[in-house]
Amino acid sequence: MAREESRRGGGRRDRRDNRRDDGDSDLFDKLVGINRVAKVVKGGRRFGFAALVVVGDGRGRVGFGTGKAREVPEAIRKATDQAKRELIRVPLREGRTLHHDVEGHYGAGRVVLRAAPPGTGIIAGGPMRAVFETLGVQDVVTKSVGTSNPHNMVRATFDALQRIQSPRAVAAKRGKKVSELSGRRDQDDAAAAAG
Repeated sequence: MAREESRRGGGRRDRRDNRRDDGDSDLFDKLVGINRVAKVVKGGRRFGFAALVVVGDGRGRVGFGTGKAREVPEAIRKATDQAKRELIRVPLREGRTLHHDVEGHYGAGRVVLRAAPPGTGIIAGGPMRAVFETLGVQDVVTKSVGTSNPHNMVRATFDALQRIQSPRAVAAKRGKKVSELSGRRDQDDAAAAAG
């Protein structure tokens, strides 16, 4: 039975979604991409594999990691371990979407993330979709401008996610109440509609 399962899953190397049972039972990972890399040595080339993995708990914590090894499973294990060490917490509105629109960039990659109403779903491509699925976001609209390199897209997405602030955090910084901040926004919306 185990041999049959390994034979079935052996052909797909691009995406993977696993629940982990080793201490971090609430974390699950997604394999974003895997590349074959070569090191040129005296006798020719030595081939290895580089993996990019995103790890999250589905409730606002997410991280990513990269790993290189001679074998695919070892590269994935290294990437997963690094991702678990570098988890960040992202504040979510109602546990389903972002608090506000935000942009992020890394190298030639630039991403735009927008909060969305209920029922929208995750409108994101490739690497960004993996980040939002592991993060636990249910409604978001995204756009990637520039490079489609998975590493840069994931890093740009994390840059944007780290800029997100909850109304509670902003109110604490400014020494105001959350109701004052949201009340002002409602007044501005009413004034814009009237004028």
